Amino acid sequence: MPVRGLTPILLCLLPMWGVLTPVSSHPQHSQCKLIQRTALCNHGELSSVPAGLPDTLEELQLNYNHIHTLQDDSLLRYPSLHTLSLACNSLEKLESNTFQHSKSIESLNLAKNNLHIGVHESSHALKSLPGLTALDLSENELEDEMVATLLQNLTSLEYLNLSGNVLQRLDETSFRDLHQLKELDLQRNVMYEIDGAFDGNPKLQRLNLAFNYLLCLTDFHMTQLVVLNASYNFIEWFITRENLNDTFQLETLDLSNNKMLFFPFLPERSHLRTLYLSHNSVSFYEHLAHNSTYPNSTTTVEFYNMKKYAGNVTAQLWDESLHGDISSVEILDLRGNQVEYFPDGFIGKMPALSRLQMCTNCLETLNLMSEQFSSSLYELDISNNRLSQIVADRAALTALGNLTYFNLSLNNLERLPSGLFSSLQSLRSVDLSYNNVDICRPEEAETGADASSACADWKDVASLTQLYLKGCNLRRIPSAAFAGLSLTHLELSDNPGLIVQESIHSLSRTLQHLGLGNTQIQDFDFSHFQSLESLKISRNSLASLPPSLLSLDLKVLDLRDNRLSTIPSGQANALAPKLKTVFLTGNPFNCCQTEWFSTFEATRTINMVGRSDIECEDLIQMTHRVEHSQSFICLEKGRESIMWYILLFVPICLSFVGILIIALLTFKPKMLQKSIKKNCLKPTSY
Repeated sequence: MPVRGLTPILLCLLPMWGVLTPVSSHPQHSQCKLIQRTALCNHGELSSVPAGLPDTLEELQLNYNHIHTLQDDSLLRYPSLHTLSLACNSLEKLESNTFQHSKSIESLNLAKNNLHIGVHESSHALKSLPGLTALDLSENELEDEMVATLLQNLTSLEYLNLSGNVLQRLDETSFRDLHQLKELDLQRNVMYEIDGAFDGNPKLQRLNLAFNYLLCLTDFHMTQLVVLNASYNFIEWFITRENLNDTFQLETLDLSNNKMLFFPFLPERSHLRTLYLSHNSVSFYEHLAHNSTYPNSTTTVEFYNMKKYAGNVTAQLWDESLHGDISSVEILDLRGNQVEYFPDGFIGKMPALSRLQMCTNCLETLNLMSEQFSSSLYELDISNNRLSQIVADRAALTALGNLTYFNLSLNNLERLPSGLFSSLQSLRSVDLSYNNVDICRPEEAETGADASSACADWKDVASLTQLYLKGCNLRRIPSAAFAGLSLTHLELSDNPGLIVQESIHSLSRTLQHLGLGNTQIQDFDFSHFQSLESLKISRNSLASLPPSLLSLDLKVLDLRDNRLSTIPSGQANALAPKLKTVFLTGNPFNCCQTEWFSTFEATRTINMVGRSDIECEDLIQMTHRVEHSQSFICLEKGRESIMWYILLFVPICLSFVGILIIALLTFKPKMLQKSIKKNCLKPTSY
């Protein structure tokens, strides 16, 4: 009876219950995190758009779910949406009326889906978004015609990402409706032709064509473009359209990792500031103009417009005007090319040049007087060339007053202009590694200003903080070599037999990184270098750690390729709380003395680089990985001597038994015959 009386009351409360607990009727809501007017529903294993979210949502993220179709009523409850992200959902199509109640969407992310399946229906859905400004369709296996279909009438679009699809050829119809387009990402497709594809996009400023199959860009006329990335293609020529009077707005041009043989033919008027040409085959050919070695060789190159079969252009290979306007260039990256020299006046055309990167080329001479480097030059990297000579006088060096980073490593230098470094008062970093240049003694540093010297000196360069002298065949460093300097980084590795202790005492207060790898040091006292944070003493045949290391507050310690059999527990416990990175591979550690490994492993702040490659040897010289401590068995402490006695006793016993057998066979041979007859010669049954 009481139960029947409650029934009318429950029936009355049901509507109120539905109002108060809307979330309970939509369990998917629990997968979302609400932050003001944004719902984060990523990684929620959702198969559809949650329906129980606030209708005032402005941003909805549904990335990494299992939504296959965006249905007509999926967004019915969210009319205020401005941003919708459905990346990584295996989404196959958008139904035609998906956005009929969400026309305010401005940003739509559909990356990493399968929209190539339902292109036509998805196209109808996108057309209903009049305010769409950003669209990401990357990695959807879209082909040329599919993209053209999806982009029809998207006249408000400003940002478009089509990277990671299978686009092959673009023409003037591909983006003809995108009149407001400002940024376009087409990297990682399979494009080999882009003939006139961007002529209908007068506002396009940033274009990414990286990682495609383009062979040339021979009619560049996009005067409004600010950034062009065409790296990682197969481009052999970059040629700007002739007779254009407009000033190009181009500021950044990236043509790195292509097949270019010539310096690009740039616009005659531009605002180019950054030019990346690394990892091509660029060289200059001006020397061929007066080359009598090959009198029948051609001195011109002709370019044809293959589409119209007309309008060929003939150019002299050494014509300086082909370099175009480079007066505003600040960064020039020519690493990994085949440049043997700079044409006359080439460097002088770049008065704003601040960074010149010429690593891995074929330069044999650097003439700082004739090249007319800008006073704004900040970084000069000419490492890994064939330099055997540097020509400079005091005036040329004084003009480089802002040079801060100077890299001359991996060349053939044996002599340098006197006062080369001491004249550059803004120097912060010098790298002379792997040259055959010594360090000047005080009396050698007083040579005439315009002479050359077989040694280097950096007297009174107060700004110098980093000095790299690896592999310079140094034997002894003069005691006053670093006087007056405040070096924080000193690299002296790969100088076997180097005597260095006394010369670097003056740096004990400032030195933070010291490289002494492969210098054959043994009993170096590090206790004076209390500022030291990084120490490299690899390849020195060290059998034990220098005790003076324990007083330092080291963060990085390189002990590779020494002769360490163990690190005593006291040392490991002292180093563990301080170290952040340690290198230990290449040492013959004792498998039965690896407590240090457990100590370092328990200290979770230490990164043991190459941890899985640290090896040890057991008692029978079998090699194991230290991290697999279960694969080898060691005796307890104090019993190791018993094992050695056993190993020594067994061969003696075996030798004694062998001698006894030989003696018996010699003096009593009949005993063996009787034994054989007794055990082996038994009577048969026949």
